[in-house]
Amino acid sequence: MNRFLDLMRIFPRLSLLLQPKQLTSLQATFHPYPKSDVLILATPVNIILDIIPRLPSFIKQKCILIDLGSTKKLIIESMNQLPENFEIIGAHPICGKEKLGLENADANLYQSAQFIITPLERTTSKAKSAVTQIISAIGANCVEMSAEAHDHALAFTSHLPFLISSALAKTLPKEFANFIGPGFRSASRLAGTSAHMMLGILGSNKENVLHAIQVFRNSLNEIEENLQNENYMQLEVILNQSQSAYQEIVNH
Repeated sequence: MNRFLDLMRIFPRLSLLLQPKQLTSLQATFHPYPKSDVLILATPVNIILDIIPRLPSFIKQKCILIDLGSTKKLIIESMNQLPENFEIIGAHPICGKEKLGLENADANLYQSAQFIITPLERTTSKAKSAVTQIISAIGANCVEMSAEAHDHALAFTSHLPFLISSALAKTLPKEFANFIGPGFRSASRLAGTSAHMMLGILGSNKENVLHAIQVFRNSLNEIEENLQNENYMQLEVILNQSQSAYQEIVNH
């Protein structure tokens, strides 16, 4: 019964795939083509972590393996356990949307986006060349960094904003819904992201996310303290600093 309900839920998306020239083959179960030269894992983090240990059962020959997971450290550690026939490299395009599914696909999604790659010590020049060629072909900009640096940065630039957006959306009293404007809509937009998908991201980057939350909490506490004490001159200084930081970020 659950399988039937799952199929009913995704049927509208499958119908889009079945349109002419959209799909050459479709499988109901995970079974990668055994002669794949390049395999790209582009699923939520928890599913990538589930797939990786199963790959040696299907693929015996040389294969370049690229993951596009939103966090990197745990995925990289898992890929590093694979046999040597897998030429592995991590990657992550910084261009996601809060709306998922084929119906929200965007052909220009990767244009001018930052596309991070996280090579391992065992990453071959062939694997690195393959992923950089893909990145160039879709119009993105390749940036190389370690998995640890990636996860630390994304905790602040992606995972924390999602949590702030979620908290803001949950905080609004329902009777005020008719009074929201563009500011609230833009600030709460990320709350529309799939909670199930985000759980895998947050859980796989827990320590970095908790650190980012604490840094944000300290900043908010400073604002609250100055407002509570009616220290408006210092509050203005803080808000001007925030405005300058914002301008520096958007003009970067």
